Amino acid sequence: MDSKNLYDVVVNEQEQYSLWNNDRPMPGGWGSIGVTGSQAFCLDWIQTNWLDQRPKFLRENVVPRKTLSVEEL
Repeated sequence: MDSKNLYDVVVNEQEQYSLWNNDRPMPGGWGSIGVTGSQAFCLDWIQTNWLDQRPKFLRENVVPRKTLSVEEL
């Protein structure tokens, strides 16, 4: 597999993940997390590891709503 077929998993400051072609300069605001492989491998890694897709500022500032029981409805 040559470098044109290799991708890096990248993350931004809001902890959102993407993949980036290994032979291109890293885009501003994104950094590699050290996971490199085929497009399918990187997409699988992201799907397996990025469980909460909300941006970091939402995860930190939104209070979870209470789940109501049947009696409370």
